[in-house]
Amino acid sequence: MPSRVGHAWVLALSVGMFSLQAQAQSDAQANSGYECADTLVSTPSTGAEWLERGLWASHCYAFQARAVAIDAINVRTLALSHRIQDGIRQQVVQYLDGPSVSIERRSPVGRLAWTEDSGNGGLSSPARWAAHLEEYYQIDLEEDARVAGRDAVKLIFEPLDQWRFAHEWWLDRETGLLLKHVLIDQQGRIIETFQITQLQSPQQYTGNIRVDSPKVALSTPWRTTWLPEGFVGQPVAFSGSDVQQRVYSDGLATVSIFVEPLKQDETGGLREGVQQLGVSAVAIEHYTTDEGRWQLIAIGEMPVTTLQRIARSITFDQDTDGESDRADP
Repeated sequence: MPSRVGHAWVLALSVGMFSLQAQAQSDAQANSGYECADTLVSTPSTGAEWLERGLWASHCYAFQARAVAIDAINVRTLALSHRIQDGIRQQVVQYLDGPSVSIERRSPVGRLAWTEDSGNGGLSSPARWAAHLEEYYQIDLEEDARVAGRDAVKLIFEPLDQWRFAHEWWLDRETGLLLKHVLIDQQGRIIETFQITQLQSPQQYTGNIRVDSPKVALSTPWRTTWLPEGFVGQPVAFSGSDVQQRVYSDGLATVSIFVEPLKQDETGGLREGVQQLGVSAVAIEHYTTDEGRWQLIAIGEMPVTTLQRIARSITFDQDTDGESDRADP
């Protein structure tokens, strides 16, 4: 079972948004990085343009901040730091409640990156990422917002299907940095709020951010036969354990899939069905092949019906019937 730390890591990265990769035209350009000197001069006028500005700012501003994360279980306060030196980004998140925990991440190695399934490993620019999201969310813009004493704009992401949740972002009008993020379920209830309470000394970096081409490793003996439209494979670091993982994202929502073998004499494992793990939902299925029994887990901040359908669509290469043996929820 994925640990709670996994969600905390994603929450931490929401300040910088998902790891943004520069568009590559050749192998040499793929490792050249992202040029922060290409300042967006004009003031955005649409939601998509503000989204593009926010994605750009998430890479190209150094800052320190205090933030709060609120869900149905906890209220957590965080100290955030985003530094850039010689093209290397360093993101540090320190939990200020309970036991002292600090999480650090350095680029160019990224955990999450919105990528495209293309033969040449095409990568996402801010404009292409924004265009991708517009295919699956209606993006509305509200002006004259205010967060943490700073003028802001509000972006509302309404999903165009029943498979995702709504999101709301507040972006700093001066820099484009994310100041607040709210996740909303299908009944209009707030699942989680992440908000910066104090943004200190944001400074634009004018050099080149070093970015590696994301490598999407999907060499597993199983696959998903259904995902919501727009979800593409993400880079995954394999630990060498028996648990195999795939990660998919549409640029806002992310689902992690874990498959692990169960011993023939093992009657336990996790109980099939849906469970809640903090703000994330978990769908658990058991599956039997000629090689043994397997535990299938789909976890994400998504509707439970979406996660159940994804988990039930998992099939092994040796199967011929695919998902026909298991009905959709």
